[in-house]
Amino acid sequence: MYNGNRIAVVVPAHNEEGLVGRTIETVPSFVDRVYAVDDGSTDGTWDEIRRTARRLNDDRAKAMATDGGHHDGQCVVPIRHETNHGVGAGVKTGYRAAIEDEMDVVAVMNGDAQMDPSILHRFLDPIVEGRADYAKGDRISRRENVGDMSRWRLFGNHLLTSLTNLSSGYWQTVDSQNGYTAVSVHALREIALDELYDGYGFLNDLLTTLNVNDFRVVNVPHRAVYGEEQSGIVYREFVPRLSGLLLRNFLRRLAVRSSDARYVPAVVAYCLGTVAMLFGAGSALRNAARGDSSGVLGSAASGVAGAVLFVLGCRLDARAADRLETEYRGEFDETSADFDDE
Repeated sequence: MYNGNRIAVVVPAHNEEGLVGRTIETVPSFVDRVYAVDDGSTDGTWDEIRRTARRLNDDRAKAMATDGGHHDGQCVVPIRHETNHGVGAGVKTGYRAAIEDEMDVVAVMNGDAQMDPSILHRFLDPIVEGRADYAKGDRISRRENVGDMSRWRLFGNHLLTSLTNLSSGYWQTVDSQNGYTAVSVHALREIALDELYDGYGFLNDLLTTLNVNDFRVVNVPHRAVYGEEQSGIVYREFVPRLSGLLLRNFLRRLAVRSSDARYVPAVVAYCLGTVAMLFGAGSALRNAARGDSSGVLGSAASGVAGAVLFVLGCRLDARAADRLETEYRGEFDETSADFDDE
């Protein structure tokens, strides 16, 4: 228990032999359940999960028996997908188990040992205190937290964050691809969990879904940690798929928000701006083909006016969503030297 709440941690893993056991072992003792989900690994990940679970469950049972307490099931629950479905599918499997076991808050700590267990309370506090429904990690808004993140990766993270802001409607959210998160089970029960994306776009999809259901989000600053892990992202596949997902989610969100008076001005500005930009671009191409330079300038002016309207839509959108974004009030100093040294 943590401040009267039953806490679960989902550990999704795909080919994380040598790392997933360490991740499970370092989960704080106040966590009631760890759902270790092997998503169709082809190495020794599943065996490592089962060995670690068996040992930790035995240790917990012995400790409870010694204290005269009652041992309420396994503390580490191994779950396996026979085939690989994607990191989002692994997280969703853990979420479903937490809902079934009547947990109160569910965190995610990926099986690559990148996520510092000593700061888990930072993600839980805004939720158990009732200030947020979803807490997500933020490695990039504070310069001292970036660590060894490459410039290319940092640029890509900022770009994806900006696109996710537009798609999801959470304009203050940063580090959109950060998988260190916590969410209330109440929120999970209210959303269409099964419809969420199974792959690496899961986090982006979840944010949009939380937004259209009016759930509050908070960024939790923490330091970036890198070690032996290998990224499973194939960028030539990931970028087109994620781009399509973000566009679909943006349109889905506008359709839902078109009936919400707080968002109507933003929706109108987005629509008029998009039409003006498309008209201006098409007209400019036609005039350029005819050699009409004055027509090109007129079309360009229409495109610029459309861009201004679209930016205005962004501003109005952000203002309407301000009530859904909570400021982080916790600690900022990093104290986990032992974790960083591993």
